Amino acid sequence: MTTTTEPILLVRTDGHVATVVLNRPHVRNAMNYEMLQQMPEVIGQLEGDPAVRAVVFRGAGEQAFAAGADISEFTQRRSTPELAKHYNEVSERAAAAVEHMRKPTIAMIFGFAMGGGCQLAAVCDLRFAADTARMGVPAAKLGLAIGLGYSRRLTQLVGPGFAKEILFTGRAFTAQECYDMGLVNRVLPAAELETYTYKAAQQIAENAPLSIESAKRSIDIVLTNPSLEGVDGHALFGWIFGSADFAEGTRAFLEKRKPVFQGR
Repeated sequence: MTTTTEPILLVRTDGHVATVVLNRPHVRNAMNYEMLQQMPEVIGQLEGDPAVRAVVFRGAGEQAFAAGADISEFTQRRSTPELAKHYNEVSERAAAAVEHMRKPTIAMIFGFAMGGGCQLAAVCDLRFAADTARMGVPAAKLGLAIGLGYSRRLTQLVGPGFAKEILFTGRAFTAQECYDMGLVNRVLPAAELETYTYKAAQQIAENAPLSIESAKRSIDIVLTNPSLEGVDGHALFGWIFGSADFAEGTRAFLEKRKPVFQGR
């Protein structure tokens, strides 16, 4: 395993799986301005690394995925509408960078994922939570308004009724409640979460990268254009049937062996 250390975001790679660690354990990995600024650059580096085929996001330690935005910065960063606008733009760029990654992403959630931490989990493709995890959006308890991008993502995941319950109450929901709402994919005993997450990430990474990318993009299209009006699926994805990975997958099946995909 190789490790690249950043002051706030740690990036680790193990084979085809990368891990991005929110590294502020002394404040339960609260996401500060600097972390938000760094996120698009980190995502860009992972996008450009052909060896990386799946990305896991987690908080340092097991107390929190991310306790939310760093409230100690609010008087400096969000105390006026103008400052809040800039801060929200930086936050949205960070979230969008993760959401629009071509590579599959997994949030591994120990402890609290509140506010901005809940948003980061929501923009990942998959969310696996420890049974001790707690998630919520306490904006209403702080007098904050959340961005439209955050509202869209939350509503797409859980539907308008649960999205309103999350935002209106501002409370921390249990892992089981989050599962029942559709906010997380799986709930595991805390002792099993890491093993399960990396097993799933490895399983994904062993599949054809072009197929994974096309699946992710097709789901995004369906979410933004449910009627599929004006969408030509074959024009978008038909080229995959001429790819080396398609030939390898077919050949491996016929030869009764495990395929070795190259992402081309």
